[in-house]
Amino acid sequence: QVKVVESGGGLVQPGGHLRLPCTPSGFAWDDYAVGWFGQAPGNEREGISCISENDQNTYYADSVKGRFTIARGSVKNTVYLQMANLKPEDTAVYCGATHISDYLCSQLSKDVGAWGQGTQVTVSS
Repeated sequence: QVKVVESGGGLVQPGGHLRLPCTPSGFAWDDYAVGWFGQAPGNEREGISCISENDQNTYYADSVKGRFTIARGSVKNTVYLQMANLKPEDTAVYCGATHISDYLCSQLSKDVGAWGQGTQVTVSS
């Protein structure tokens, strides 16, 4: 079965940065689009970013454009979410997920193939 493991969360001050790795397994990772989602307490899970299976297209929620970057690693079957200029409102549990189509990726859809367990990001002074 397909599994997704992400990590890299932690406590960071406003304006800081984090790099979250997401490693799917159980499939040919480069054949799948991979997305990142965030869920703050009391809120719905929201699409943050996604990278298409061919790495030609990336998508971002308006709230993170210009601050977050999604990219595939060159060595491992890992997708990284690079988070910069972090704000307190970025505080959330971030989950990686595989997408079954690039269209769903482009829509930052929550209709995914497999979810990761999530990693906590806390932005605070």
